[in-house]
Amino acid sequence: MEYRFSDRVSSLKPSAIREIFKYAADPSVVSLSAGNPSPDAFPSKEIAEISAKVFAEDPISVLQYSVSEGYTPLRKHLTEYMKKEHNTGSDNDDILITTGAQQIMDLCSKALVNEGDVVICEAPSFIGSLNTFRSYNAKLAGVPVEPDGMSIEKLEEALKANPNAKLIYTIPNFQNPSGVTMSLEKRKKVYELAKKYGVLIIEDNPYGDLRYSGEYVPNIKSFDTDGIVIYAGSFSKVISPGMRVAYTIAPKPIFQKLVVCKQGNDVHTNIWAQYVCDEFITKYDFNAHLAKLREIYTKKANFCMELLDKYCAPKITYHKIDGGLFIWCDLPEDIDMPNFCKELVLKKVCVVPGNAFLTDENETCHSFRINFSTPTDEQLESRNQNPRRVCKQSLITEGNNGKSDKKRGCIQRNTAQRNNYTRKLSRCGSQLGYNAERIRLHLRSCRFAHNHGKTDSCRYA
Repeated sequence: MEYRFSDRVSSLKPSAIREIFKYAADPSVVSLSAGNPSPDAFPSKEIAEISAKVFAEDPISVLQYSVSEGYTPLRKHLTEYMKKEHNTGSDNDDILITTGAQQIMDLCSKALVNEGDVVICEAPSFIGSLNTFRSYNAKLAGVPVEPDGMSIEKLEEALKANPNAKLIYTIPNFQNPSGVTMSLEKRKKVYELAKKYGVLIIEDNPYGDLRYSGEYVPNIKSFDTDGIVIYAGSFSKVISPGMRVAYTIAPKPIFQKLVVCKQGNDVHTNIWAQYVCDEFITKYDFNAHLAKLREIYTKKANFCMELLDKYCAPKITYHKIDGGLFIWCDLPEDIDMPNFCKELVLKKVCVVPGNAFLTDENETCHSFRINFSTPTDEQLESRNQNPRRVCKQSLITEGNNGKSDKKRGCIQRNTAQRNNYTRKLSRCGSQLGYNAERIRLHLRSCRFAHNHGKTDSCRYA
């Protein structure tokens, strides 16, 4: 039978990250691709205690259908918490519990975006949200991300060029994938431009509580006096992603439409998971838990950046982060990024190609994203499978424009020689700064020396 799919999904592609997940499930693979929290970050004991209590005392309350708006105590406590801790939300807003933050993007798209409307996004941006907007046949307009957030100049250009723009989508804190945090000055300018051009803002903030250092920057929603900001928060990175509990604070007229859309989507979010989240943030020391997470990720982030500096500098550059779970790495322009990522996969290391995060996936990109929260320190610095060492070797291979295979063939007389050659290649590349021409010239002399038993002729041996 010939299947005919809707126009809405015919052009959609599988999420690059979800596809990589399948490969990364292999225990022998070092996954730097997933955005999974650290195994040490889960409050497993507390979740077990809360669950045991409710199933012993009142199981029907978490097993029965419930209201679409969300578990009432959780909505109440989140409203109070966000106002007290982050000055976010007003009497003109209401809060909806959703099944993960990505459902917020889906509901907002369904409620607010017509086919052909424009959604202005940071470039790069979170692939899950980009694909959601695409699924509603929205057109994406990318705005470059600078070290202090999206370019204000380019944002206004995009607003002028797209009078049918409906949404500005931004991740202002420790942005996925760039790791960048938007400055307070830019947050205010984004808000002013949205107000000027009559466009709504979706402020996606899953990583805001994971700040390692520096001062807290107020949410855009905190100075929303005009009802133009939809705030998206999540428990995925601070309690558990598997529970799929998130929330949106939205102006009441938008909230009402989101509720109707959710009723036609999944009726309501898992009540047991909502109950656990409510009990955990109210009956346990939630701030102490957040402090523990910051300690875990601060250590992991610093260790990862130390390894990048040690093994990959100066060829691989990156923006130092002070929060979140991701580091955005840049390759030299003469390195083919997709081939580089494929080379890593062959060596059982997974990263995410940078073009997966662009509004135009066909645009040239020399970057890739790594996540440091999932692998152990031992995996990151393994002698035989160090991702940074693999990066180094892959850089040399790419820098030789594929000619290294030809050279390798000259000395593939036995395994010992081949392995020795690879070690020589890596040492030479490190010492010579990965200059392809110099490597080729030096390897020629090294190869001659090795073939004639004069191993000391290579000064970098």
